[in-house]
Amino acid sequence: MTWEILNILAVSAFAFSGAIVALNERYDIFGTFILGIATPFAGGIIRNIALDVPVVHVWEQGYLFYVALATIAIVYFFPKTWVMTWDRWNIYPDAIGLSAFALQGASFAIANGFPLGGIIFAAILTGVGGGVTRDVLAQRRPMVMHQEIYAVWALMAGLLIGVGWIDIESAWQTYMIFLLVIICRVASFHLGWHLRFRDLYRL
Repeated sequence: MTWEILNILAVSAFAFSGAIVALNERYDIFGTFILGIATPFAGGIIRNIALDVPVVHVWEQGYLFYVALATIAIVYFFPKTWVMTWDRWNIYPDAIGLSAFALQGASFAIANGFPLGGIIFAAILTGVGGGVTRDVLAQRRPMVMHQEIYAVWALMAGLLIGVGWIDIESAWQTYMIFLLVIICRVASFHLGWHLRFRDLYRL
């Protein structure tokens, strides 16, 4: 039940985020649905390819595809003023999707018997893959590469789960790390936390 709830939250949040970005970039209805579908499911595809696991698992989503389609349809028919407002607040559904998919990726790696490195790698790829795909398709610079701390929170989730500090079989521990990642991501956005980077345009 815990994972079903997290999966629904993750898919609807990333589908919402993808659709909002598509509308903001003036995509037509087909483009909006393509971007809305790609955002929640691309991370799993990238993860499976990287871990040499059959991609067919990603397509065995059943009702989650309908969750994504329904979310995109609702967003598409939002009043224009709502879309512009939600684009400014897109950080929140994006943080929900990042957190839930990072946990899903770590859980997937554990279920397939991967070691710690594979668990962390799967958490990162599943967590950030959808957002990167969304930004690339929308011709935006992926936020994971240049904005506030983003992928590090997926790495943190994968590490905590991989070393056994968080037991994903425990519902309350799973929800605790889920909320922690969301809080960290939102805090890094509002507080402007950045990893160190070299500014070649300043002496």
